Amino acid sequence: MHEAYLARLPEDLRANPLPRRESTWWPWRDADIHLERVGDPAAPVRVLLLHGAGGHAAALWPYAAYAASHGLHVVVPDLPGYGRTRVPRRAAVRYPDWVALVCDLLRAERRSHAGRLVVVGASMGGLLAYDAATRTGVADRVLATCLFDPRDPLARRHISRFAWLGAAARPALRVLAGPLASLRVPLRWVTNMGAISNDPGLTGLVLGDRLGGGNRVPLGFLRSFLDSAPGVEPEQATGPRFVLAHPGEDRWTPTEVSLRFFDRLAAPKELVLLEGAGHYPVEAPGAHRLAELIVALGEPSPA
Repeated sequence: MHEAYLARLPEDLRANPLPRRESTWWPWRDADIHLERVGDPAAPVRVLLLHGAGGHAAALWPYAAYAASHGLHVVVPDLPGYGRTRVPRRAAVRYPDWVALVCDLLRAERRSHAGRLVVVGASMGGLLAYDAATRTGVADRVLATCLFDPRDPLARRHISRFAWLGAAARPALRVLAGPLASLRVPLRWVTNMGAISNDPGLTGLVLGDRLGGGNRVPLGFLRSFLDSAPGVEPEQATGPRFVLAHPGEDRWTPTEVSLRFFDRLAAPKELVLLEGAGHYPVEAPGAHRLAELIVALGEPSPA
């Protein structure tokens, strides 16, 4: 799958030669978390790269490879329920598990790495990156392509498969949280997965990927996400520095959805629009700008 995702990126952004990629397993609670480590582990800058609801490590390989080819060491976890991570019961996975996992992984990377440590979150992974960075205080910078706040009715309306479902999602899923909480349903039934990219070939790839966007998700996970709140509200977030690199042609979560959270951030921040790019940014020039921004996370902070 790595090569299939890489082929959707503009040719001049495909790392050549490709960097070293190693699959490792990290024991966490009762799970074996699959981590892909890309590039030189001794690199001065380490990036924790987080996928969203339609991804896994292979889906993020194009940008992980690019960053590693420019001297960064990239760590990409398969979050529970996705990719090759092994959990006792996929139906029991809940969103707070993701938050706890990423916080623990971020702390572990900090203990093993004395240099700059940054977090990059794609799609739903953007808010996850924010939450882990502000809860732990160990990241030096954060870049997100989306800051989707599940408490925001506008945001829920955009991610849902149907607009009316966004308004009804929280109460409906609370009702279903009992005996049906473990029921796993295809993502495309409840979310607008068809808008994950503006490239039909990439959209088809994601929707057919059973480790990612073609996955099934427990209703209890969806309920726990829609009922979640960040550990630190944006008005109280004093650091680290945040970059919102939002796709300019995002048909799933338009820029205005992320700005409702971003504008509240008290921490140092920067907004960059990825011109011409969809939710999964593979179009020029937005994809080139995102690649540049990821590499720039390793450079000295602006004055």
